[in-house]
Amino acid sequence: MSTPSAFTPTNILVLGIGNLLWADEGFGVRCVEALHRDWQLPPQVTLMDGGTQGLYLLPYVQAADCLLVFDAVDYGDPPGTLREIVGDEVPRFMGAKKMSLHQTGFQEVLAAAAFTGQLPQALVLIGVQPEELEDYGGSLRPVVKARIPAALELALKWLRQWGAPARRRAPNEAPDAAAPYLGDAALAIEHYEAERPDALMAWRIGDPRFLNIRDQAEAP
Repeated sequence: MSTPSAFTPTNILVLGIGNLLWADEGFGVRCVEALHRDWQLPPQVTLMDGGTQGLYLLPYVQAADCLLVFDAVDYGDPPGTLREIVGDEVPRFMGAKKMSLHQTGFQEVLAAAAFTGQLPQALVLIGVQPEELEDYGGSLRPVVKARIPAALELALKWLRQWGAPARRRAPNEAPDAAAPYLGDAALAIEHYEAERPDALMAWRIGDPRFLNIRDQAEAP
């Protein structure tokens, strides 16, 4: 897959995929969140929290001229290692050791887009090697969280190359109010990390933000 030299994209999709509830699985979504928070993007760029939606993402991928994906992918590298995968190599690397169903689902999205002749002309994967996945309700591990700025720099480089340079927001400049393809503000990383119960509480009854638990005083 190559991008024609005269190619001028009008629809660029920046997609974060993964599951916020399983620690480093949330890397892709956290990258999109940070990009939205800190950078003003031109109108031809759409940011999307793709979560674990799988084939539901197909029409968005088919409509894109350029697709950039953030994800956590198990390459067998040291935790926190970033890889930048381009073009025809992306589907193969998305098929590395499976960590969750979302990766199989997104492989199917790429295959279906190719089958219909609507695969984006430019395709980039920015992936990180996770450290921890078996932590329900947990956040990114420090070694993975620290790689978000580097991942964003790679993404910004591609956006410039595609003719869509971003502008860093001023210190007091709030992100755009309308962000229909991003997740609920209640799951923003600051809230998510600050509101998690301590380890003992989470170990005893799980994380009450995601489990429907009655107050023990109301239990029969």
